[in-house]
Amino acid sequence: CADCHSNKTNYPWYSEIAPISWYLAQHVNEGKEYLNFSEWTTYNKNQKSHIINDLEEVLIDVEMPLKSYLLIHTEAKLSQNQYETLLNWVKTIPQE
Repeated sequence: CADCHSNKTNYPWYSEIAPISWYLAQHVNEGKEYLNFSEWTTYNKNQKSHIINDLEEVLIDVEMPLKSYLLIHTEAKLSQNQYETLLNWVKTIPQE
């Protein structure tokens, strides 16, 4: 999750090559704009509540990681058990 949703993005070597660099920059920026775990403490209660609800939906619907990300990062594919573990964890996040 951190590659697209934190300030600790680990950019691969090919991220320096256009037009791939443009595509990656756009996706990472969109990911961070929506949810940046590095800035979690700056979100207000309503933002956190909205993000937590969306995270639950994303995990239930298996929408993340993006298929385009998994093409290169096959190790990022999550098992059903991992999705369930993440979903259970999301449900414990305080929204205050």
